[in-house]
Amino acid sequence: MVPPNVRTASVETAVGTRAGKLSRSTDSTMLPVAVDAMGGDHAPSEIVAGALQANSDDGIPVLLVGRPDEMGDTGELDVLEASESIAMDAEPGSSVRRMKDSSLVRAAEAVRDGRASAMVSAGNTGATMASALLRMGRISGVARPAIATLIPTPSGSPTVLLDSGANAECQSEWLVQFAQMGAVFARHRLDVAEPRLALLSIGEEPSKGSPFVKEAFAALSDAEIRGATFIGNVEGRDLMTNTADVVITDGFTGNVALKTAEGALKALLTALLGAMGGRPEAVEAADVLAPELDTLYRKFHPDTYGGAMLLGVRGVCIISHGSTNALAMRNAIGVAADMVRADVVGHVTAAVST
Repeated sequence: MVPPNVRTASVETAVGTRAGKLSRSTDSTMLPVAVDAMGGDHAPSEIVAGALQANSDDGIPVLLVGRPDEMGDTGELDVLEASESIAMDAEPGSSVRRMKDSSLVRAAEAVRDGRASAMVSAGNTGATMASALLRMGRISGVARPAIATLIPTPSGSPTVLLDSGANAECQSEWLVQFAQMGAVFARHRLDVAEPRLALLSIGEEPSKGSPFVKEAFAALSDAEIRGATFIGNVEGRDLMTNTADVVITDGFTGNVALKTAEGALKALLTALLGAMGGRPEAVEAADVLAPELDTLYRKFHPDTYGGAMLLGVRGVCIISHGSTNALAMRNAIGVAADMVRADVVGHVTAAVST
């Protein structure tokens, strides 16, 4: 039977390359990925371990940022010293402005200054966004950056959900930009040639939803988004299906939907594993089904996808879950490297400018 604390082996072995195009090949020409070694519930030990795996197993250059005396054995990885660390519950904006020698700020500055190709953090989400926005800067023409998160589906490619938490209040024209950026992300992250875009609402009909959702529907219907098609409204139940490739919403609704899906999946998997350990007959059946259950568990586990990408800033910024472990960090670094190679920032810039 699959143990409750099973960890994913890699994106490829769990769900195939469409879930994450990690090349797993040495790239000696790419600038290192700056990793906030002090961010996350299991920092710095698990973060450093994941960075070492990404470097040794996947050939990705890594720059660890934080307090060297707390990192332990960092092998041959480069280290950028930062004396401060922003707490998980700290106020994002003021912390970034006040703590200029924090690991988050220094990681963002490394990207800005051309010392790193991307940044990754499992720390304070708001502070990660603020660091990227204030230090890297916003792409010209982007009204608000948005977080793009992958939602697993039982079959086929994951669904891209954005915004999943960056902007609690939005304007309808911002959602058009979210759609533009989401289409680019789906194309280069998931290999979807012509992404299908949808708006999250309480019904499929254009007349359903709040005044804001109706206004956003009209704006998305009128917009010409190159290489993508707006297919209309979808409901929350459609997030984990292949109904749409990209689902657009405001950050408040998106974050509630994301956390609801995460909680429901966790409860379902816990109940399933518990039921299979209840009787001897169930345990025997679980042993037979173990390979299939293991694949299913990994497919829906957040560690498989590494992290979400902050779209709209002038650099690759990957935001990992606060409970990130070594394998999740390895996958997050892989996603960051892949987005650098695909020049997603450049493609987003071109999409917004047109």
